[in-house]
Amino acid sequence: MEQPTVRDATFQLLRDLKLTKIFGNPGSTELSFLADLPKDFDYVLSLQEASAVGMADGYARATGRAAFVNLHSAAGVGNGLANVYTAYKNQAPLVITAGQQARSLLLRGAYLAADRATEFPHPYVKWSCEPAQAEDVPAAIARAYEIAMQPPYGPTFVSIPCDDWDKTAASYVKINRVLPFGPANGEGLAEVVKKFQMARKPVIVMGSEVATYRAYDDVVQLAERIKCDVWTAPNAYAACFPENHRLFRGFLPAIPERLSQLLSPYDFVLVIGAPVFTLHVPGQLDLEPVTLGVYQITVDSDSASRARGTVSLVGDLSTSVQLLLRDLEDLPETASPAKALEPLNEDTVRTLTVELIFQSMQQLLPTEYTIVEEAPSHRPALQRRFPITRKDGFYTMGSGGLGYSLPASVGVSLARPHERTIVIIGDGSLMYSIQALWTAAQLKLPITFIVLNNSGYGAMRSFSKLLGFQNVPGIDIDGIDFSGLAKSLGVQGTQATDIGEFKSKLKLSFETSYPTLIDVQIDPYGGDIY
Repeated sequence: MEQPTVRDATFQLLRDLKLTKIFGNPGSTELSFLADLPKDFDYVLSLQEASAVGMADGYARATGRAAFVNLHSAAGVGNGLANVYTAYKNQAPLVITAGQQARSLLLRGAYLAADRATEFPHPYVKWSCEPAQAEDVPAAIARAYEIAMQPPYGPTFVSIPCDDWDKTAASYVKINRVLPFGPANGEGLAEVVKKFQMARKPVIVMGSEVATYRAYDDVVQLAERIKCDVWTAPNAYAACFPENHRLFRGFLPAIPERLSQLLSPYDFVLVIGAPVFTLHVPGQLDLEPVTLGVYQITVDSDSASRARGTVSLVGDLSTSVQLLLRDLEDLPETASPAKALEPLNEDTVRTLTVELIFQSMQQLLPTEYTIVEEAPSHRPALQRRFPITRKDGFYTMGSGGLGYSLPASVGVSLARPHERTIVIIGDGSLMYSIQALWTAAQLKLPITFIVLNNSGYGAMRSFSKLLGFQNVPGIDIDGIDFSGLAKSLGVQGTQATDIGEFKSKLKLSFETSYPTLIDVQIDPYGGDIY
């Protein structure tokens, strides 16, 4: 039997791993891999490497499987690093490969060569490798996949010299099936059960791992069994509890004093699938009123090691919660009364506010949709007026870095082609990765891009106000024609200046099967980051 080439063995491995969609932007060091691409593979072209990584991240999160990225040597990896960082924070399983100069040239410092290539993306990849010999390339990619898919998920990186692909491989790679790890420590879970039974006013704080590791239905059942208040953890980046549920109380801020105040009425706190706690500003976090302790269940041992709580349990979320359900009887209700939010009257609101925009969107939503958001200064308004009620129905970035959600929406739409993907994005965020519009147009994806145009970086205005800073330069952005930019990239672009016009254009957008963009001019000073 003829021995396969490294390239042949790699493509067969990618088929076996169901990694037949390649997100990338090609360069000369990738030509020997990409030339004559097999017909059962799809190449998703982005026009910049950060967008390629963002698209793969969105695809991985929407499918629950790893995604495959192919970047250009050195400079291309550098371009992609912002969204590699975000993928790491999102716990998105990515197998990132990059071309490297030919092995025969590396010793002499060749053009396009990446010195110490495996160190470049660290510390924001779980593992990296440049195989010692060409025949090890398929096995290195297999290992990268297995590590990416071990909780906590995350990106891995393999640097591949461009003259490796036509070398002879030892054999095709046999995939080693890795089974998931089990529930958290049994004694610790028994302690959680006892704490709930003792508590007069318990609370559950849900985090993004609930969505990532498919524990959403389990935690809803747990909350209904305990009948206590439920909050979403600070800086959550996915839908982790139905926000119209009668037990849901809102979103905890990443500001220590306000977080302390909101948790002070409770005597027991269980945090599921989130750090304890991620803060954005310095201050004093006071958990002393929580007399029975703050317990954490997470898949991430690093998160457990950083926790500000009492006990951290590491294990699979779904099976851990199922064990809690097995041992917990229905408990007396301790939930606080829900506070109803009065709807806005369109006839009395004189300006086009984001709250009115979000309320109007709720009225026009298609049956199946996913929200992808990157408008940090308007997230509190979104949370008030647009409760996310669909499991896996919301994505944003966990890093705080802009330039993620626009390309991520392309990946989400590729994973869910029969749904409408709705992107809520600020004008500042849009400009970080606007070239992703071209990919959406080329693929004719059913995406609606809603640009909340406040003529600048609203999050910086809001944060400056929060911290008491004034006259900060570099915040205002004027004179950009976003609908014109969209049209130049193949996306139907339009503008809306009042609520009636917005609703009319939004309805038309939802009826199309291709991408559209609506540029909505709003108050530059109307945002609030927390």
